[in-house]
Amino acid sequence: MSKPPAAPLARCQWCSDDPVYQQYHDEEWGVPCRDAEQLFEMLLLEGFQAGLSWITVLRKRAHYRQLYRGFDASFMAGQSDEQLQALLQDSGIIRNRLKVYGARRNAQAWLALSEQHEPVAWLWQFVGGQPQINNFASLSEIPAQTAAAANMSKALKKAGFTFVGPTICYAFMQATGMVMDHTRDCHRFAVLGGSA
Repeated sequence: MSKPPAAPLARCQWCSDDPVYQQYHDEEWGVPCRDAEQLFEMLLLEGFQAGLSWITVLRKRAHYRQLYRGFDASFMAGQSDEQLQALLQDSGIIRNRLKVYGARRNAQAWLALSEQHEPVAWLWQFVGGQPQINNFASLSEIPAQTAAAANMSKALKKAGFTFVGPTICYAFMQATGMVMDHTRDCHRFAVLGGSA
């Protein structure tokens, strides 16, 4: 006698049936990240996403990694205007001039920040160094930004970053597990420390 098919995993409402999205949701989103290179990558990707859907960025992520040599800040900071103009012809990325040039500016700001501070601890300071575990029942309860995200945004702008508004910063915090916003009905909620 064959077993009945397993029930699909319950996921956050924003996660579609796209396998790329599901893998990101199940393995990465909301998991505390304390790796400087990965935090830099996610900060840039969240900026690239501004005005677009996150799945658009996820589908282009591998190509970005290839072009930016694994989001190597030193390489990115040294790119010439000619190199950036060439990138704007690449259909594998989001061809927005402000975002392409902003990525170089952000790489330069990241290197400068890293000379003065340990970047992981500096970014995590905005949540007191520990993940903020939220307890939301549905997507509609999750804020688009918070005071902590606004503080991060202000500090990043002062440090020379661009595409780091409060909404982008909150999405970055969610993505890197600084805040855990999986909803209570999601299979990742309890795994990442949530309790009803």
